[in-house]
Amino acid sequence: MTKTETKSRAGEDVSPAQELSAAITGFMSEFKDFSHGVNAKLQKQDDRMNKLDRKTMMNARPALAAAAAEDAPHQKAFAAYLRSGDDDALRGLDLEGKALSTAVAADGGYLVDPQTADRIQSTLSSTASIRAIANVVNVDATSFDVLVDHSELGAGWATEASAVAETDTPQIERISIPLHELSALPKASQRLLDDSAFDIEGWLAGRIADKFARSEANAFINGDGVDKPTGILTYPTVDDESWAWGSLGYVPSGAAGGITRADAIVDLVYALGAEYRANATFVMNSKTAGHVRKLKDNDGRFVWVDGLAVGEPARLMGYRVLISEDMPNIDTDTMGIAFGDFTAGYTVAERPDLRVLRDPFSAKPHVLFYATKRVGGAVSDFAAIKLLKFAVS
Repeated sequence: MTKTETKSRAGEDVSPAQELSAAITGFMSEFKDFSHGVNAKLQKQDDRMNKLDRKTMMNARPALAAAAAEDAPHQKAFAAYLRSGDDDALRGLDLEGKALSTAVAADGGYLVDPQTADRIQSTLSSTASIRAIANVVNVDATSFDVLVDHSELGAGWATEASAVAETDTPQIERISIPLHELSALPKASQRLLDDSAFDIEGWLAGRIADKFARSEANAFINGDGVDKPTGILTYPTVDDESWAWGSLGYVPSGAAGGITRADAIVDLVYALGAEYRANATFVMNSKTAGHVRKLKDNDGRFVWVDGLAVGEPARLMGYRVLISEDMPNIDTDTMGIAFGDFTAGYTVAERPDLRVLRDPFSAKPHVLFYATKRVGGAVSDFAAIKLLKFAVS
């Protein structure tokens, strides 16, 4: 547009510079309006996203809070029951376990809150017991059945056109592990229970765990199966050269009532099948361990090696060692050392629930707490465990 063609609203001529300035001013004004519009839309989107995020978080919280909310009333109600015998809150939670015993119809108790139960279970799992290396399963029934195929399933080679011969039928062994009642009976004075600073749950968990751990550990080794688990040392034992299913094979130490050479340990290790050795563990008591750690091989090297880090188990010929004080001492014909894959060889079956019944009458002025759980144990694979017998043959 030429100068003569440019007119103002009043009919005056407008210079190119003035025209450019007016155009820039108009553009900036329109751009500012556009920017404000974009920012307003973005702000609305941000507000919408923030609302969605808050809504999502609020919807997600109850899943976490629900678990805590479920446990907190139980823990609070259980603590009130332990201190004063007030079971109204527990009854409202429907946690009462009635008729736990068929002999005493009035016998019963209340489920221990999850926090206390976890503390007890953690202690049981960390103690020097067969439980630490066995296969542990939770069941809701009164027994647990283990199905074991201790035979070789038939197999063969065949060509594309040849007939396939029928394979042998596997031999399935059913091992039933009954659950037995394990109990503890700690007691405390009512004055101590009335002290609000006294950690009643922690105290009870410690007492119960200590009694359960000692009882279990002994039963898994020496239990006769009568109202208790069947221990590994109560099964029939035979020389490993003539071993058969249903008994545990043993290897003689070569000395009457003792062990004088590391060769016996080597024989024990290789008496166990290769499929079990990868996960195998030695089990013995402290006195036996003190004697075995002095043994040397034919090259003068100790066969026992202490753990290189705190908490790491010692190793005997490269295998872990579990110190269980319920194993017998070195003596004539005793089976003082066990070696095997206990995850395959021994199964501990238990009900996950733990109940406590408060008894303020039987031992006044003390209050008794009758804690019960159900647990069973038995050898589930007789080929997975071998024993060392302190004998010449």
